[in-house]
Amino acid sequence: MTATSSRIAAFADRWPKLVALLLGAVSATGFAPLHLWPLTLLALAGWMTLVARSPKGSRALGIGWAFGVGHFVVGLNWIATAFTYQAAMPAWLGWIAVVLLSLYLAVYPALAAWGAWKMKPKADAHFAAPSYLLAFASLWALTEWLRSWIFTGFAWNPLGVIAVPHIAAPARWIGTYGMSAIVCLLAAVLILAWFRRRVAAAALFGSLLAIWGVAFLSQTSGSANAAVRSKGAQRIPITVVQPNVGQQDKWEGSKADLNFEKLARLTTPKDDTPRLILWPEAAVPDYLEAGYPAPYYDRSPVAARLRLTQLMNAQDLMLLGALKLELDKAGDVVGARNAVMTVHADGTLGPRYDKAHLVPYGEYLPMRPILSAIGLSRLAPGDIDFWPGPGARTLDLGAFGRAGLQICYEIIFSGQVVDRAHRPDFIFNPSNDAWFGSWGPPQHLAQARLRAIEEGLPVVRSTPTGISAVIDAEGRVLESLPMHRAGRIDTVLPSSHAPTLFARFGNVLPVGFALLLLALAIAFRRRGR
Repeated sequence: MTATSSRIAAFADRWPKLVALLLGAVSATGFAPLHLWPLTLLALAGWMTLVARSPKGSRALGIGWAFGVGHFVVGLNWIATAFTYQAAMPAWLGWIAVVLLSLYLAVYPALAAWGAWKMKPKADAHFAAPSYLLAFASLWALTEWLRSWIFTGFAWNPLGVIAVPHIAAPARWIGTYGMSAIVCLLAAVLILAWFRRRVAAAALFGSLLAIWGVAFLSQTSGSANAAVRSKGAQRIPITVVQPNVGQQDKWEGSKADLNFEKLARLTTPKDDTPRLILWPEAAVPDYLEAGYPAPYYDRSPVAARLRLTQLMNAQDLMLLGALKLELDKAGDVVGARNAVMTVHADGTLGPRYDKAHLVPYGEYLPMRPILSAIGLSRLAPGDIDFWPGPGARTLDLGAFGRAGLQICYEIIFSGQVVDRAHRPDFIFNPSNDAWFGSWGPPQHLAQARLRAIEEGLPVVRSTPTGISAVIDAEGRVLESLPMHRAGRIDTVLPSSHAPTLFARFGNVLPVGFALLLLALAIAFRRRGR
């Protein structure tokens, strides 16, 4: 070991949690918009080595937690911007929210670190023991999967998303959480190489390269088959609209007509070709359904729908985000739904999708009676909560195919975005990223691309301020509109692939992959190698 390495090791031994915190912060630079994934691998390798050097499990747990705090504070910095739109709260309160959320989310890396430390051989020299490295990859994947559903889940920025799109082909088999395990294994290759275990490093890297190669060839074959199927199929024209309406203007009543004019100007047909028109989440403030109390209407539902149909060709169909109200038996409003509604060119409404995975504090206030009593009702906008819908659903759009719907944040939940019994032809992801700062929208887009790869389905995103995009079934962005620019995309819907292995079995596969790695780790540990 060189003198420099010795000094670094001595500093890390003296201040392990500080070093872990810094490594966690560096690891988050691999996510969009920076895409510095080599730094992520180096930071992971350094952290895994630091955990292995821990003299006891409690220190390994603390080092894991410190790493997680740094990782999430940097990666989720956009939440600080989001909070400034909650009843005009100060920016510093948003940063407190980021830190508090990170303190909780860091529990998952802490558990992974502690569990992997338990799998380490007793001899301190075994920093690069296969049992330890395999267990680390396994437990990171399993804890990330747990993070996606405990307390309704917060699956933002899974580690595997840094692989999009170039090395994410295995996601079609082992999903997002399996890809996260592979990222950890790539970091393990660096550790093995550093400790001069060249044979083990070459074997592990060769195995990962083989998995990627077979998955890439499988994906390429699927793309070729999709191209053959689509040659004789009807290509569906779509118009994706991005009006560039900022969050500060979205609910400003005096600007409602101006906001609609922006949408209208970008939707006007260029010819008489029937189109599927795709507008963003909560595109219009008007209520399109009848039957609500009169004070809720700025214009009648008929007039509101007429404004839409005037922008459409005779055979057009529009999907747009709108609100639906829920009434009690007395006719009072007791809840709302964040919905996507179907509007035909004759003004009639078609099938509707209600958002199922709601955002805590953004769309509802957990424990509202308690928090309201202590003056914290401002944490969520409005006096009523949104109600969740039943889950992933496929809408039959007739000549325009079958659409799977995922509103905004829902698209981040791997394995939960498609009704598997009624597979759609594409996923429509209307979103409102206007309050996500500068880091949130590109991270959101990256996760949508991973859903496309997993499910073998194209994904179309329409947002008020960007990034709107048309993504093919291989996760490639075919067309997009940049942030903070008004525009429209006129194109045809990309073809879907045959159902991937992940599309058939969902998160059973990544969890099974993680458990297989854990079983291998146990086997290596028992053999003492």
